[in-house]
Order: sequence, then C-alpha cells, then structure tokens
Amino acid sequence: MHATGLGIKPWRRFVRTTDSRHDSPIFSNLYRNIIPDQPDMVWVADFTYIRVAIGFCYLAVILDACSRKVIGHALSRHLDRELALAALHATVMNRNPPKGCIQHADRGCQYAFQRYRVALEAAGLCGSMSSAGNPYHNAQAESFMKTLKLEEAYRAGYETFADVAARLPIFIEQICNSKRLHSAPSYRTPEEFEALFAQKAA
Repeated sequence: MHATGLGIKPWRRFVRTTDSRHDSPIFSNLYRNIIPDQPDMVWVADFTYIRVAIGFCYLAVILDACSRKVIGHALSRHLDRELALAALHATVMNRNPPKGCIQHADRGCQYAFQRYRVALEAAGLCGSMSSAGNPYHNAQAESFMKTLKLEEAYRAGYETFADVAARLPIFIEQICNSKRLHSAPSYRTPEEFEALFAQKAA
C-alpha cells in the first residue's frame, strides 16, 4: 500500500504565525544579515507555536544577532500583539539597549501595530523588517526556532501550557544560552561570548 501510494497520510497540524496582510506601516530593512561585531547592535525577533495535547501555545523570542543569546522571551496561549509586546518589554528590561540598536523582525502585524512601534521608539530602538516573503532576512531567529523545535519541543511531549511554561525557559537559559556552542561567536556559548566581550571592553 505504501509503494502504490494507498497508505494513510497523517494530518499535520500547522499554525501560520506571520500575518503580513495589514495596513500598518512597514519598517525598511536595516539589517541584511551582516553579523554585527558586538552585542546590542542588532536584535532579531520571531514567533513560533508549541503543540500541546489540546491545541497550541505560542512563544515570542528576541535574540542578539552577534552573540545568538536569547535576551528576552514571552509565552502565551494566544498568538496576539500583546505577546510581542511582552517579549519586547522583557528584553528592554534585561538589556537597557543603546540608542540606535536595530530590532529586526518579519512583517507580521504583531510587529507593525502602533503600540509596538511606540514601544520601540521609547526604548531608542530602530525598527527593521524583512523583505516580503524572504525568511533569509531573519535567518538567526529562524535558525533558533528550528533548534528549539528539534532539540526540545518535539521531544518533550508537552501535555499542557503549564508544562511548557515550566520547562521551556529552562531549556532556553540553561541549554541555549549557557551550554550550546555557536559557530558565529567563535564556537562559544552565548553567555561565554558576551562575558569575554565585556572583559575586553572594560
């Protein structure tokens, strides 16, 4: 049956996290994947969905494009604008960015609406968005989401939102930021790279 194409094809649940069909202003692409040479010059932001036993929950993350460190994230049962704002506010509180730092994202409505743009301006951040339909313009965030899915989400067998809320931050902080080596920051962990950079800058 498999050879003749008569087998049952499993239904794969999928959620589209980017809705670029909106009337909000679009930022120009200020970041073209030229890796910055120090932290807090470019941040990259993205969403993904996490399957649970009944439905989905949603994760918003912001990474530093130089160190690949997850510098802010938020989790919600809903894919909405408030989730994007929560991740942004957490990141700004964690990092206190220098004025002119670029925050790059896709063209999703969550990153384009007025309150998000006001929050970027208030933090001294410059908004930037990928070209239409080009995921390579946000490659660092896309790569991180793939890693998170393969190494944690698909293996974990989450049953509830509470499971995700309890386990996912541990994976982000203790594995992604503190143990996983990255080629871009000279095969160091994001935490190690930023610590060495701070020592040299002191």
